[in-house]
Amino acid sequence: MKPGIVVIAALTGSVADRIHSVQERYDPRMAAELPPHLTLIGSSGMGPISVRTSAELLREALIPVAQSVAPLTLRFDPPMQFMQSDVVVLPTDANGPVRALHEAMADRIRAARIVTERPRFTFTPHCTLNFYRELPSRAVRELLAMRFEEPVVVDAIQVYRATRPIGTERLFALPLLGTVA
Repeated sequence: MKPGIVVIAALTGSVADRIHSVQERYDPRMAAELPPHLTLIGSSGMGPISVRTSAELLREALIPVAQSVAPLTLRFDPPMQFMQSDVVVLPTDANGPVRALHEAMADRIRAARIVTERPRFTFTPHCTLNFYRELPSRAVRELLAMRFEEPVVVDAIQVYRATRPIGTERLFALPLLGTVA
């Protein structure tokens, strides 16, 4: 993971345990960096936040979002390969509540004048199954055949700083406290 700060929604429960087992088998390096998650800020849509950003400034920017957004219940679509690469992801609805959460956080980060890198891609919410490893075609087919159909609940956001080529440090977490309309 390149230096920077990312905002994720860690997955919990039996689906997360299953995803983590798959990540450990197919991409142990990635599995060691972060828990199974959706990257909300720091990849697609809005690039990583500058490592020079104070955790307190970022926390203050994100608190209003966490207080206004209710926990989300999501389902994953079947796995897909990302852009003809060995990256295999579990996508979720690109125009649903995860996008609204991403956009609310991005707006607050911009309003606070927090420095971020440019994103390489438009926002595409997903959980990554394989990122670093170059996989044989058989392994890619195995990943693409997997299904994760149980719903997952996102009830908090977590903020991590990449501390070295392999390693992250959790800065803080904020529960999603909004009420369901």
